[in-house]
Amino acid sequence: MPAEPPFWKTTPLDRMTDAQRESLCDGCGRCCLHKLRDEDTEELAFTNVSCRLLDTGSCRCSRYETRRDWVPDCVSLTPASLAAIDWLPPTCGYRVLAEGRDLAWWHPLVSGSAETVHEAGVSVRGRVLDERRAGLLEDHVVDWPGEVPRASLRKIVRKGRDQ
Repeated sequence: MPAEPPFWKTTPLDRMTDAQRESLCDGCGRCCLHKLRDEDTEELAFTNVSCRLLDTGSCRCSRYETRRDWVPDCVSLTPASLAAIDWLPPTCGYRVLAEGRDLAWWHPLVSGSAETVHEAGVSVRGRVLDERRAGLLEDHVVDWPGEVPRASLRKIVRKGRDQ
């Protein structure tokens, strides 16, 4: 008897349970980085400065359930809000599914391990500064949060050759 496909392949984002939607977060921490938007051009710039609530070891929010008490403008990723958000990294599970793509090999739902997001070089682990120590955000503009890490692609190619 064939195994039932995983929920993210059969359930649209707007029909997922809260628990299913929450599990789409890969724990990369990229959405918890500060971003800058040019007032005139609307151009987006990523920084390597994290929200003070981000645990930079686990790349998870240290106060997730009460985060809006601490950071009132923290964004909830819902099916409705996804359409208006243009700053999610290209590797984000929410964005990937909203664009009709599948979760990557390193996503914890696929790999079965929360560590693969770090092993693939997708997470912010070891690459960010806490906002309380960073100074001016303009001094910390970087490109990598908006890019797909090469290490995350290499295994995909290797897996394809092995099959």
